[in-house]
Amino acid sequence: MSTDESPAPSLWASLKEAVHGTEQDFTEAPVGRAILLLAIPMVLEMVMESIFAVVDVFFVSRLGAEAIATVGLTESILALLYALAMGLSIGASAMIARRTGEKDPEAAARVAVQAIGLGVLVSIPIGVAGVLFAKPLLMMLGGSPWVVEHGFRYTQLMLGGNGIILLLFLINAIFRGAGDASVAMRVLWISNSINIVLCPLLVLGLGPFPELGVVGAATATTIGRGVGVCYQLYRLFLGKGRVAVRREHLRFEPATMLVMTQLSGSAIFQMLLGTASWTVLVRIVAAAGSAAVAGYTIGMRIILFALLPSWGMSNAAATLVGQNLGARKPERAEQAVWRAGFYNMVFLGLVGLAFILFAEPLIGTFTQEPEVRAIAVRCLRIVSAGFIFYAYGMVLTQALNGAGDTATPTLINLVCFWAVELPLAWLLTNPLGMGPSGTFTSISIAFSLSALLGAWAFRRGRWKLRRV
Repeated sequence: MSTDESPAPSLWASLKEAVHGTEQDFTEAPVGRAILLLAIPMVLEMVMESIFAVVDVFFVSRLGAEAIATVGLTESILALLYALAMGLSIGASAMIARRTGEKDPEAAARVAVQAIGLGVLVSIPIGVAGVLFAKPLLMMLGGSPWVVEHGFRYTQLMLGGNGIILLLFLINAIFRGAGDASVAMRVLWISNSINIVLCPLLVLGLGPFPELGVVGAATATTIGRGVGVCYQLYRLFLGKGRVAVRREHLRFEPATMLVMTQLSGSAIFQMLLGTASWTVLVRIVAAAGSAAVAGYTIGMRIILFALLPSWGMSNAAATLVGQNLGARKPERAEQAVWRAGFYNMVFLGLVGLAFILFAEPLIGTFTQEPEVRAIAVRCLRIVSAGFIFYAYGMVLTQALNGAGDTATPTLINLVCFWAVELPLAWLLTNPLGMGPSGTFTSISIAFSLSALLGAWAFRRGRWKLRRV
């Protein structure tokens, strides 16, 4: 009798197995169970990543609108770094998933080493530039004199420690691609727990800790992520996971590095197109002043809190696509994607409804400044209105990436975010006089269009023919 016909474990047993780690072969298990075992730890991982985004701004908001604006402007720069990290991660995860599906753990370990080496090489020039040019970057983004003079050290620390961010993303992508999603989840639990404890201590100067203000938030985040990276490396070299790195794997392999660079190159451009648009959007909003930037920052942080768990579901779909293509089961891969998209739609639809109904009290936990609060509420409600579309769009585009077809999502991002979103944001915000609400409306329209184009591209089926 096949695996699909075997009695299914109880839901509670599956939940425990997903969190504690599983030896399940995701190319053989029933599709629904495979999604569950991968998605639960991946969603919990992304919940922790989203808490990173919320914790800092929660405590920094006690310092006023200028401090929040410092975080918001720096995040718009870091968005480019996240794009780079996610692009590299897509390439690494797709290759690891294929090798895992092909039952070749030795090749998977070699890919992991090349991915880590690539991340280290990329981080060095970014860190140097971030430390040297923090002030000019803040000025270029429209930061107020206070932000430039008092907030630049926050920017320096976040950009200077970019290597930690890159490695955190990359190594967790390795774990996810191999199916060790529970390990990636624990990494974020450790990192975020440290950040939650340190952030108020260092921002507000509680007890024996120095009052570092906004710089304290960057310090806490960097320390938390740094500890997470140490745990990742420990798990990789422990030799008990699906990807086990040993001494003989620690060598430069030009051919593997070249394939990964080619695959990641398009993915990086794809992510840059999407996230660079956020940098332009914050510049459009900044024209309305620090209160508008603060409101935008708070609203988008809460939205990110909801969207990042959905990336967990999307990452589960990408892993299943890569592994099943490696096992030469393209129809099973397609079935997994459509089912994951439906699950994601139900989740995000409920979250979006809650955000629309309870926007006022949610925003009120972050700020009581009337102007900032009003803008943040509008941001939360307008963007949340498109959550159902985003749900399918995220899963479909990430599935294409998991198959190694990074070019199609890149084209979708180019059309949706640069040909539609940015011109529309400028038009609605300035000439048509909608103010920041015009920017929020353009975000909702662009993401909805992205979902429709993603569905069209996925149904064409060309991704099934990709070789990685």
